[in-house]
Amino acid sequence: MKSTKLNSLLALLLLVTSCGIYSLDGASIDYTQTKTLSISNFINESGGGPPNLSNTFTEGLKDYFQRRTKLELVQRQGDLQFEGEIANYTVRPQAISSSGSSTQADGTGLMRLTISVQLLFTNTKDENANLQQSFAFFADYDPSSTTLNAVEDDLVEEIFEQLYFDIFQASVAQW
Repeated sequence: MKSTKLNSLLALLLLVTSCGIYSLDGASIDYTQTKTLSISNFINESGGGPPNLSNTFTEGLKDYFQRRTKLELVQRQGDLQFEGEIANYTVRPQAISSSGSSTQADGTGLMRLTISVQLLFTNTKDENANLQQSFAFFADYDPSSTTLNAVEDDLVEEIFEQLYFDIFQASVAQW
């Protein structure tokens, strides 16, 4: 009996994933209608961050979608279109030190790097799925044990991975 239920569940899962609408990665894309994806360069309008921030984000977003969908990446006019900008890149004190200042002179405070992205998502196959939204995420570091320059690449990567996930969920997962 238990084996029959398991086999039925596996058959249902196979049927749902093979029809091209749902996948195990969470994307709900009808691949019979939606075949292409275009991602424009996200310009860094924040005035901060490393010089390659814009390129790193754009290429990372392309890679994220290519690893998780069957969509073909095209230069422009994809069935799904992503464009936007890096709107904010800030480093601010997060925790006040025990001396009551935010200078981290005694090494007990944290600094927070926050990056926000403004996204315009267009679904040419379903205009009800179109989206214009801001996404933001942050990561903290301890300036008493390291400098921003020493950890910036790792923090940016961590933040970008979360932003990619959030954008993916909002645009094509739609759970």
